[in-house]
Amino acid sequence: MKCLILAAGRGSRLRKVGEPKPLVKLLGLTLIERSILTLKNCGINDFYVVIGYKGEQIKDFLRRFSQENSLNINFIENPEWQRENAVSVLKAKDVLKEDKFLLCMSDHIFSESLVKRLLESDIGNEEISLCVDFRINPPFLPNPSEATKVLVEDGRIRDIGKNIPRYNGYDTGFFLCTPIIFSAIEESIQRNKNETLSGAVKILAEKGIARAVDAGTDSFWIDIDDYEAYKKAESFLIENISKKNTDGPVSKYLNRRLSLRITKYLVNTDITPNKISFFSFLMSLIASFNFFLGKYMYLLLGAILAQISSIIDGCDGEIARLKFQSTKFGAWFDAILDRYSDGFLLFGLTIYAYLSHKSLPVLFTGFMAIIGSFVNSYMADKYDQFMIKEFVKVNKSVPIRIGRDIRIMIIFIGAILNQVFLTLLFMALLMNLENIRRILIIYQNQKKVWETG
Repeated sequence: MKCLILAAGRGSRLRKVGEPKPLVKLLGLTLIERSILTLKNCGINDFYVVIGYKGEQIKDFLRRFSQENSLNINFIENPEWQRENAVSVLKAKDVLKEDKFLLCMSDHIFSESLVKRLLESDIGNEEISLCVDFRINPPFLPNPSEATKVLVEDGRIRDIGKNIPRYNGYDTGFFLCTPIIFSAIEESIQRNKNETLSGAVKILAEKGIARAVDAGTDSFWIDIDDYEAYKKAESFLIENISKKNTDGPVSKYLNRRLSLRITKYLVNTDITPNKISFFSFLMSLIASFNFFLGKYMYLLLGAILAQISSIIDGCDGEIARLKFQSTKFGAWFDAILDRYSDGFLLFGLTIYAYLSHKSLPVLFTGFMAIIGSFVNSYMADKYDQFMIKEFVKVNKSVPIRIGRDIRIMIIFIGAILNQVFLTLLFMALLMNLENIRRILIIYQNQKKVWETG
């Protein structure tokens, strides 16, 4: 599937953030990068970008970007970029005259689910589909009065425009087109002097060949037309990456709030998620070394460093999701470093407690805390997949997850109270009892568990 992206306009209302508009950065990526990478995740690798205002600058940027991401990006020039958006579409007539293609705007931020719904829609050889948001009050629509409204009946678009008298949805700016769109644009310009895409869709709607595809209640899209919309998009993207079902209570209510503040700064640097994972691991090692010294002052310092490490450990995943840098290796690498960190921290606490008590039960308790934590992490994947899926389906909420964030917080509190042996004992009991509970749940539901995996 080919994709036509309109990137010819000036975007004067966003000049306080930067220009040209497609190259304005939002949380570490330009608007057009974010659009293309989202589309790439949906299986699209063949792009046609219509350029106009500062077109050479956009072209140079995308040439480098295409090489780095193994994409095929072609350029179509629109010297009449001051005119409305349908004129930019018309410039692609000779290039896309025989194919179905996806059409979108370079200044729209959107979710993969929206694109996939549109790609799955079925249209004839002389039809188009428009993705329509039927939510009356989308939470991310900065100014509904300026949005393009759509009236849909029986899956067909009946009317479209910013000031139509009746409507039941909003135009998201995403189309699945056939070459019929070009003749509709020409007719709209010639007959109605209307150079907008909405004018062309209205022509097709009159002929009954403009379909509507529901964007769905889980989708996100926003037209970044001004600074208010820019900040709205920034807030939504930050909020969206914080919604992780496998977060424990400490991560959800404390660590994530702090890590997101760090991420908003780091996302504009060249620091990679893997570097953050390794830095977090080094902090854990330093914390462990402080435990080995056997004094309360160092114990307290180590506990603080361990908690800071736990907060920073959330930044790698946040940046990976915001900048489309998530990889299987990165997730695996982070998990391995977390296991080493847990081992060193608990071993350091065990040595600290042994130096105070000089007894074998301390070593055994420390061993049980370490092995319980390791097994807890090992079985987390299957357990998380099953419990989240089944619990959310029945109870409409996510169960409390006992995991690494709780372990680090227990270490932090135990160190402040200078009760290291009791901390290890509590950790050993909590982790191993939790593991037994998980085993029983998985045993009782083993068929569902393995199907879920």
